Amino acid sequence: MTNTQNKLQAVLFDVDGTLADTEQDGHRLAFNAAFKQFNLDWNWDIDLYGELLQVTGGKERIRYYIERYVPATLNKSDLTDWIISLHKTKTKYFESLMETGSIPLRPGVARLIHELRQEKIKIAIATTTTMENVTALLKSTLGEESVGWFDVIGAGDIVPMKKPAPDIYQWVLNQLKLTAQQCIAIEDSENGLKSALAANLPTLITVSGYTRSQDFNGAIAVLSDLGEPSQVFTKIKSIKTFDRGWVDYRLLSSLFNHHN
Repeated sequence: MTNTQNKLQAVLFDVDGTLADTEQDGHRLAFNAAFKQFNLDWNWDIDLYGELLQVTGGKERIRYYIERYVPATLNKSDLTDWIISLHKTKTKYFESLMETGSIPLRPGVARLIHELRQEKIKIAIATTTTMENVTALLKSTLGEESVGWFDVIGAGDIVPMKKPAPDIYQWVLNQLKLTAQQCIAIEDSENGLKSALAANLPTLITVSGYTRSQDFNGAIAVLSDLGEPSQVFTKIKSIKTFDRGWVDYRLLSSLFNHHN
């Protein structure tokens, strides 16, 4: 029993920015396409979208933008429903971007997922993005059957409070029937890190374009990406030294053991 207690049992992945750099060239473009369809003159450029990313959840992001930049829109009588349908339209555009294969996985992601499955380590997803987005990304990058590889997928509005609240991680741990001490989380943002740490999960960060300069205090390691044997990661900070430049089961285990 003690043996499995101390062994890494599961890896919990965030999605946007972690599995794929979906924000700048995926979600942002899909929001702009939806605005156009709704005859809105809104345009979220790269810098503005970076600011809006401080708000987790697409519907929440639209509402924040309205409050901050177009407050007259708050007078709409059916504002909540209108935001929901605008967001649904955005999700359709995002899915078609996915289907054309224009959003690849980040370095090392596919390799690590295949390896963890071989090692019989549970894999799960904990994200604020919708289930449709998760499914579209997995199918377009890893194949139709890949959704079934994950033991648990926690996505979208399945919990009331989004990251940085710990709810989504607690929900996933509960479904896995594991404690935080048996798992490791992989995230790319400060909000994601806060969420995982609030659920007591040791967390590895792979920074993405938008999150590079955020505060990752408390992470067990901060890396440029998961790396590949042919394209090693850059170490930004870590609780221990590495004997290789790519994240595999062995490296995750040694980080996990060092942390525990």
